[in-house]
Formats: sequence, structure tokens, C-alpha cells
Amino acid sequence: MRIPTTPLHEVPAWAVLERRLFDATEEAWRLFAERYCGPDGRILHAGGFEHRDGVDDLYEPFFNWPAFYALGGSDAVLDAAKHHFEGVTAQLTEAGMLSGEYENGYDWFHQGESLLFFYGLCAADPGDERFAERARRFARLYTDPAHGNYDPARNIVTAPHNGALGPLPGLGTEWLTYPASLDYMEPYGLPLHGLPGITRWSDLADPAKAQLMGDELQRRAAGDTAVNLAATSLVTNRWLYDGDAASAAWVARYVDGWRSRAEAAGGLMPDNVAPDGAVGGLHDGAWYGGHYGWTWPHGLHSVGMSTLIGAINASFVSGAVSGAADPGAEVRDDDPLDLVRTMLDTVLDHAITAPVTETPFSLRGSWLERLGPHAAEPALLVPYRYGAEGWFDFGPLELDLPTWLWWWTRDPRDRQRLDRVLDGTPGSREVRPFRDKVEAGHEGPWLTFLDGTFPEYPERALSMALGQLARRVAVMEAEPVDPATVHLHFWQRVNPVVTEVLGQLVTGTPQTLYNGGLPFAAVAYTDADRGRPGLPPDVAALVTRLDGDPQEGRVELSLVNLSATRTRRVRVRPGRFGEQRLTGVVTRGETGGVYPGPSTASAGRPGSPTSVTVPLDAADLLVELPPSHRADLVLLTGPALTPPHHAAAGRPRS
Repeated sequence: MRIPTTPLHEVPAWAVLERRLFDATEEAWRLFAERYCGPDGRILHAGGFEHRDGVDDLYEPFFNWPAFYALGGSDAVLDAAKHHFEGVTAQLTEAGMLSGEYENGYDWFHQGESLLFFYGLCAADPGDERFAERARRFARLYTDPAHGNYDPARNIVTAPHNGALGPLPGLGTEWLTYPASLDYMEPYGLPLHGLPGITRWSDLADPAKAQLMGDELQRRAAGDTAVNLAATSLVTNRWLYDGDAASAAWVARYVDGWRSRAEAAGGLMPDNVAPDGAVGGLHDGAWYGGHYGWTWPHGLHSVGMSTLIGAINASFVSGAVSGAADPGAEVRDDDPLDLVRTMLDTVLDHAITAPVTETPFSLRGSWLERLGPHAAEPALLVPYRYGAEGWFDFGPLELDLPTWLWWWTRDPRDRQRLDRVLDGTPGSREVRPFRDKVEAGHEGPWLTFLDGTFPEYPERALSMALGQLARRVAVMEAEPVDPATVHLHFWQRVNPVVTEVLGQLVTGTPQTLYNGGLPFAAVAYTDADRGRPGLPPDVAALVTRLDGDPQEGRVELSLVNLSATRTRRVRVRPGRFGEQRLTGVVTRGETGGVYPGPSTASAGRPGSPTSVTVPLDAADLLVELPPSHRADLVLLTGPALTPPHHAAAGRPRS
């Protein structure tokens, strides 16, 4: 069908700002690569690695470069991203941190961070067999019990630190002892509760007690932990290549194991499972206390993120699992998301009201920057952690958790929970100029825009994003770097590629869950003339509303061609991985107008608004945009009749 378009009587400011952000990002990533990377793509870092930590820190500076390409960035940024992946992988292999191109072994809070770059590359160019082969090989580290990372009899990942070398013993040499002199860890408090004679941080000044804490940390570093749920993304990513049934079944079974344990514990997610399969088996029967669990160091921040990732992945593959014997009968099961609902409701039930400035919240520093002057105002603060004396460590609830829960299900009850959090967080609906390595935190004003009550959000957010990009470049100019002494986190802090706001506006999607989420999208695009993912040159896109649910959805969007001389063609599809199909489209245009009109007229004449609904059953929609025209659409969506997959569209392989 031919989609009607409307001439641009006025050029929308958001479209100009969006394309300017594309252009500025193209300049900035090149500067970053020239300044901080070697000819083979590696980071110019001469420092060594003293323990298991560090792999994520060299991949993270590039985590969103493939996402930028998939939105419409240049072919060159994808080439650069692959080049840096290869260079950093070789660099880390030489440093002894990787085996077979995969991390030797570490916790999944950090593995998830490092793998965002890999998942993005797989999704951006699934036709690249080098990454497809890696995806299959990496997933086998967990699905094949021969590697030792997974025990199928007990349905557990076998250690908190796991990877290419299998389950690693303990937590490594870094914490063989745990003295009070580790002052950078003091804000997180005691890593284990209930050890004799150790009730506060100062007790660790006693060498014997520091040794006891270190010994117990090492001894209890066995069996499964909640953050291992992020490993489901590695297996789901492999499944997206060819629909491997065993991979989908592994994800479903592993997540279901944690669901069963939570159900047995009354619904709240535990954080540890002993090697024999018993919850609390190494923690005196306690459901809390596991590594990167409810007690230490981040609580909800780590347990909630990994659980949400695992639950979304289980929901994502559930149609293939349920419909395996009857193709076309797939039905998505969102019940795994109850794990997240229960933990959010639990911490909200224990919330207090107080200003962030008056609490000893362990993650307070980042929130002071996010909230600015609002940090001194009363806010809804939830407990992030649970220990021997109950709930503690109160802070604002991170919006990515309830936002992604609602975005995935579109359930009104999930939106009510999200609105409760927004209402309790002062300034949460404002556009505030901050950006950390995660490049998230602006969910509140975006959601307000989708609700129709903040129409100026696109311009405000894009202006903010341009300002943050400019600041990153200014920091690069102001801080000379010595590869021998530079901090390992420096490159994350100056990565100038900007995708949060572009992802929201162009695809209708929150920023990817940073500890290992897959790059989902409400809407994806293909440049029809170049046969590659993303928007064509000169084209800007704006998703203005998300309604309905995965069974019957509505996505409102506008496409604008800013070129005054070139026609652009773009394919629009619901869902990044073909998980949705088009059941219809509402086209909005005008009739009876005159454009451009004769030279003797001072202006063209707009017509009367029209709206036409056309039923469809298609994977995507081709939109042809003449020069200086726009198209305003409502995509009517339903679940696809075939399993999700990595989209085949990509650049022709040479």
C-alpha cells in the first residue's frame, strides 16, 4: 500500500535536533577512537589486571555504538565498533583475562555489562558469521554441562564467578582478607552479616576479624546466586539466530527454577542456592546474603536488574517453548515477571519518606547528581538491602526496573506501580542534564511525554543530549590521558555516543538494561534503499504514544524527511526481532490542500486532516517520503506467528 504523506509547511524542531544529534555523535565517536584507541582497535591502556575484575571496563566504552548504528548511524560506526571489539578482545586475551575470547570467570553483574557491546553487535549485523559463531560458542558454556558452569540435575549455575574456565573457586585474590582499610567499600557496609564479633565496619580493623570475613567470603562463594539470571541473555541471544529449541528450553527451565524457589520462600526472590540446591545452604538457612545479593553490595540494584532480565528473557522465549509441538500456536507467558512485581511491591511496602540528603544511602552520590535541588525534598525511599536486622539502605527506586516491567507487559497494573514511584520522586518528570555510564535515568519525563502531557519533551531531551555530548568532548579536551596511569573507568566516563534519548524517541524504547539486557525495541527501521538497519539519511522519527498490549498494540509515530531534494524510503516494523506483526495501519494526512502552489502565491495551502484505517497482515511497512514531507502513522500490532529472530536485513557481506 502507498502511505500518504504531508508536505512540511513548517519543519518540526525535534526533527532538526534529532538529525543534529546524529551528526554530532558521528564527529564525537571518531574523536574518541583517534584519541584513545590503537591501530588494531584496542584501548590505549598500559595498566595491568591484578584480579578477576576489569574485562567489562574495556568493552563498556563502546557498549552503545552498535545501537547508534542500528538507529541510523553511519556504516563507519559499525565497522569501528567491530574493529574495537576485535582489538579489545585480543588485548584482554593477551592480558590473560579471556579464554576462547570469553571472560575467564566473574560475577554476572559485571559480565552483563561487558556483554552489552556483544549483544548490540549481534543484533546490528546478524549476517556477520564471526559473531554468530561466537554467540553459539559462548552460549554452550552454560547450556553444555561439560563446561561445569551449569548443573542440570539441580538446575543451578554452579558458582558466583563463572565463565570460560568454568566455575572459579571463591572470589579470587582480591578479597582473601577483608580489612577496614578497603575504604572504597565502606559505604556498602559488611559483606556478610552474623559473623561472631563483627557488627560494624570498624571491627574489620582487627586483622583476625578481617581474615575471618575474607575466609567466609571465599567459603560461601559456591553454588548459584541471583545475578546469574543475567546469563539467560547469552543463551537467548544464541536462540535468536536460528530458533534453537534447546536454548529456549534452557532459559525457561533455569528461570523457572528461581521462580520455584521464590514461591517456596513466600514469593520474594532469594539470592543464594548452595551447591546441593538448597536455598541458604551456605548462609545458615537465610534466603539473603549471597554474592551481589540482597545484603551486599547493591541489593535491589543488582538482584532486581538480573531478575528482570531473566524474567523478560523467559517471557520472550516462552512462545517457542509452549508452541514447540504446534508451530504458529505460540503464546507468550508473562508470568515470570511476577518475580519482579513481588520484589518491587515488597520494597514499596517498606518505603519511608525522607530527603535523600538526609539518608546514608550507599548509592546516594549518583542520586544527588540526578535529583539536583530536589534531593533536599521529601521523597519515597525504598530499602535496597536486607540483612540480619531487616530492611536497610533506603533510596529512590531506580526507574529502569518499573519502566521496563511496564514497557514489556503494557499491563495497567504495572503502570500504576510505575506512576506511584514517579509521584514519590521529586523532579522525576523534569528533563535534568545528567549522564552517567549507563546513560539512563530520563524515563520519567519521557513517559510523561508518551502520556501526552509533556509535548515539549523531544526538543528538551534532544537539547539536553546534545549538551551532554558536548560536555563529554570538553572533558576529553580538558583531561590529558597517560595510558600508564589512567583510571580503568575513564573511557566509560567520556564515551560520547548518545543513545538513550534517540532510543526513546526513534524506537519508543527505554535504554537497554545495563547489566546484560538484550536490545529490544518497540519499532525498528530499515533504510530501504541501502538495505541496512536504521533510519535513512535526513529522516527523523518520533514515537509519540504506546498503547495496548502485546496482543493488541498501538504505536503512534511520525517520520520526517528533512531533505529538500531527495526522496527517502524506510521500512517500519514493530519489534526489533520480529516478535510483532502489523495487523493494520492508521494513516493520517490531509486532503484538499495545494502544495507547493504557484509562484505567484505567498504560501501553499494546507488541506483538511484525514485519517484512514487499513487492515494488514504484514511484517513491515514501506514508507516513501518525498523531499520535505512527513508521514504520521498508527501501527496496529499483534503477536507474530513465527518465533522471534535476529533480523536478516543488513549490509551485504563482501
